[in-house]
Amino acid sequence: MSNYRFETLQLHAGQEVDPTTRSRAVPIYQTTSYTFKNSEHGANLFALKEFGNIYTRIMNPTTDVLEKRVAALEGGVAALAVGSGQASQFIALNNILQTGENFVTTSFLYGGTYNQFKVAFKRLGVDARFAEGDNVESFEKLIDKKTKAIYLESIGNPGFNVPDFEAIAALARKHVDGGNYNWGNGKFPQFTEPSEGYHGLKFWEVFGEGNPLGLPNIAFIIRARVEGLRDFGPALSPFNSFLFLQGLETLSLRVQRSVDNALLLAQWLEKHPNVESVNYPGLASSTYHKLAKKYLKNGFGAVLSFTVKGTKENTTKIVDNLELISHLANLGDAKTLVIQPSATTHQQLSDEEQITSGVLPNLLRISIGLEHIDDIKADLAQAFEKVFSKSLVEK
Repeated sequence: MSNYRFETLQLHAGQEVDPTTRSRAVPIYQTTSYTFKNSEHGANLFALKEFGNIYTRIMNPTTDVLEKRVAALEGGVAALAVGSGQASQFIALNNILQTGENFVTTSFLYGGTYNQFKVAFKRLGVDARFAEGDNVESFEKLIDKKTKAIYLESIGNPGFNVPDFEAIAALARKHVDGGNYNWGNGKFPQFTEPSEGYHGLKFWEVFGEGNPLGLPNIAFIIRARVEGLRDFGPALSPFNSFLFLQGLETLSLRVQRSVDNALLLAQWLEKHPNVESVNYPGLASSTYHKLAKKYLKNGFGAVLSFTVKGTKENTTKIVDNLELISHLANLGDAKTLVIQPSATTHQQLSDEEQITSGVLPNLLRISIGLEHIDDIKADLAQAFEKVFSKSLVEK
């Protein structure tokens, strides 16, 4: 469906109408396993000689539509859906890293990601090397012959930096794979040496560039599925896949409203007397505004952060006095959400690590929803009024 635009693909890509029921909506295949046509069929599926369903832990028809739809929207050859963002980054990185190797990551990370890299990967013998923010030179000086990946967040959280993707890609092409996905280049033995779990099958030979099946280069995603998802098991529920598909159908409409609201809120906060600074790449004052205009063609995102004048305690009181905006550790909801990262998502980091990741004690992160922008502003305004007028009285 490559001739169709994003808004059409989000409704149609990846689905072949069920020939038995003719269901227009994607059915929920709420099953753990699937019958084989015969013994040879079952054996071929397990040997990766034939594509098909074995366990929902590895593949599922409902999830298959979601994966194909996301791949179409992103312009990829394939996708793999898993149960969480933490699982997705683990499966992707584990797919190309082995004990004794390393990857270089930005320090501008979500707190859970920072801890997974710093703690969990270390236990597996993989070294996560933290660069200074998104500075390209800082990345390069950490790369050596055992570096197998560079990790970035497209828009940093909670600093909302926008990396220079072209400069990082040039660095990757100089040192590591960088998106070429030539997994047969000798640096990734997982793809070129015989697989212990598949009787000597070589992923690059069977599923890589110029494979005998005539398929695009899908070696990375196939191995991530049949070894990563199979062995670690962070499967996505078919029902959740169905819900994601429902959300995708109106994604462009909802995101447009959220990003419009976000820009208006950022502009309002920037002028507010109780606000110290605002982190949002859509603002002309942002250090990342030029890069944002270069890379972000449909708005500047629906999440921002800002620092409140005064103490960490003042910032906490702002959160506690909000009435419409929900206080929780999430983003991307239809409702507007707020959180104080230093006290929650980045709490496990040391003070120094918090600073390098862009977290200040008086920082609040807001994920902007679909409410009317005036109501979002009014809720923040009344919270500011309660906290700062009380502070003045106490003084």
